[in-house]
Amino acid sequence: MDLGGAAARVRGSLGAGMEAPSAWLLESAPFLPEGGRALDVACGGGRHSLVLAASGYEVTAVDRDAGTLSRLADGALRCGLSLRTRGLDLEAGTPDLGSAGYDVVVVFRYLHRPLFPALREALRPGGVLVYETFTRGQAARGHPRNPAFLLEEGELPRLVAPLEILRYEEGEREGALVAGVVARRLPG
Repeated sequence: MDLGGAAARVRGSLGAGMEAPSAWLLESAPFLPEGGRALDVACGGGRHSLVLAASGYEVTAVDRDAGTLSRLADGALRCGLSLRTRGLDLEAGTPDLGSAGYDVVVVFRYLHRPLFPALREALRPGGVLVYETFTRGQAARGHPRNPAFLLEEGELPRLVAPLEILRYEEGEREGALVAGVVARRLPG
């Protein structure tokens, strides 16, 4: 799967002002199933949603900011892409992301620990979670500083358990201290 090519097509349609997708997602492409349904959680401006949609996924982009979701929907139309947006406060109660409905779930630069059971539940058997966010060391560099939004060393694999870890890294990436994991929900 050529996520890099999809990213270039999207940036060509939207202009250089569009933020590039995370290198973690692009490098994780070999672990992703070909096509299917994808969920972008805490999608923000939708840089990952658009790339996944341009790669042939049926994408649902979730965020609490209605204005951001509206701009994402407009951007998708300009690119000739179809995606669904859903307004949802991920930190209010227990969010429902569905049960076994997605082949791919992506989360970038967002951490709310109580969300992990819902992320695991949203994956179909064989589905893949791609997750990357800040570690505690990032606080010394600036934003974010709140420990609630920073992973402890080695914490991310524990949070995604019992998913099967396909890839895991922790350290500096793209100028930030982060941890990333690619993990699969086992069949059965």
